[in-house]
Amino acid sequence: MSQAARPAATAPAGRAAGEHGQSVSGGRASRGPDGRARLGPAALAASARAAGRIGVDTEFMSEGRYRALLCLVGVVVPDPAGPGSPLVELVDPLADGLDPAPLAGVLADPDVEVVVHAGRQDVALLRRVWRTEVRNIFDTQVAAGFAGFGAQSGYGGLLADALGLRVAKSASFTRWDVRPLTPEQVGYAREDVAHLLPLADALRRRLLASGRLAWALEECRRLEGASDERDPETAYQRLPRVASLSPAARAVARELAAWRERAASAEDRPVGTVLADAPLVEVAKRRPAGLPALEKIRGVQPSTLRRRGDAILAAVARGLAADPLPAENGERLDSTPADVPVIALAEALVRARALHAGLAYELVAGRAELAQVVSAARRPGAPEPPVRTLQGWRRDLVGAELLDLLAGRRSMAVDAAGRVVISVSQGQP
Repeated sequence: MSQAARPAATAPAGRAAGEHGQSVSGGRASRGPDGRARLGPAALAASARAAGRIGVDTEFMSEGRYRALLCLVGVVVPDPAGPGSPLVELVDPLADGLDPAPLAGVLADPDVEVVVHAGRQDVALLRRVWRTEVRNIFDTQVAAGFAGFGAQSGYGGLLADALGLRVAKSASFTRWDVRPLTPEQVGYAREDVAHLLPLADALRRRLLASGRLAWALEECRRLEGASDERDPETAYQRLPRVASLSPAARAVARELAAWRERAASAEDRPVGTVLADAPLVEVAKRRPAGLPALEKIRGVQPSTLRRRGDAILAAVARGLAADPLPAENGERLDSTPADVPVIALAEALVRARALHAGLAYELVAGRAELAQVVSAARRPGAPEPPVRTLQGWRRDLVGAELLDLLAGRRSMAVDAAGRVVISVSQGQP
């Protein structure tokens, strides 16, 4: 494990840190980011394994960096001494002396439930920094979308709605990379993780009652592959207007974006500070052969020209020497104006089924996905697009019915009560 941190300790939520410190076996006394006595990750890992669950939340800094810097890991585990307040700890990845292996092992253990809220970034950071997998995830934001709450429910709002709790969010936008942490930061970080387990319990009860738990868990499993690593060779696909470039210009854009990605990674700085998107695309279009031509391109700053001009021209040359790059499947959507009302019809069906099932619409489909489905349905023999709406539980809920609607095998109407009604079209079995 390359990331080092000082062992931190356990303390019941809402009590003084260290009050229960010696009640957890396997830890060794140390100091946490707030300077108070703590126990180490081994004790937290032992408690998590004994209880079969752990809650985690991270604080990080992404400003001015290529990759986000993991600054703090909040951990909550059930108290092994018995029922009551869970044990809350703050683990400091910026201090010296911590081996995160015990906690990393717990996160990868499929027998231990890992509770997070809106945890995609948390999972990506922990996978990269602690070099571990994160299994058996229960994301309370994801679960909320299946339990009758909004698909993008914030932690504070969800605590209020599901548990009747009010928490302050005063320190969310602070310098988490500066030590020592302030009392306000420590209190915020502890509060941010302290209620994860009871919140998960409340949502699980709702999901069991509605029969939606399996769907929620299936969706949570998608988070196991979350990553903040970027492939330089595919970075060009995220460029604005890249689909409108000619194949020759796209090959140049691919080389420029790959060079920019590697330069930003080596210097640990945002890619936009190496060369912004707009001038990069313009360089790909114009393909300058020398510094005078490069200098005339809008957005290429004099400092960039002095420091990186030769590297930019070398990337342009590599792109010109490469084979032209045609648009890949899915990059340029084959849409027509006639698709617009059909997409609206498809969205009406999905919204009706999501509403009937008590699910947030955003969990089921997005407009871009529906546009792909409509475009494919219009072309005889075209394969189904690989969109989530046509996969897994979503296909069972509405995906198969959507394909029937687009094929003319289903029809939609509005009944006297103003509700959408879907029926088998006349002449269809």
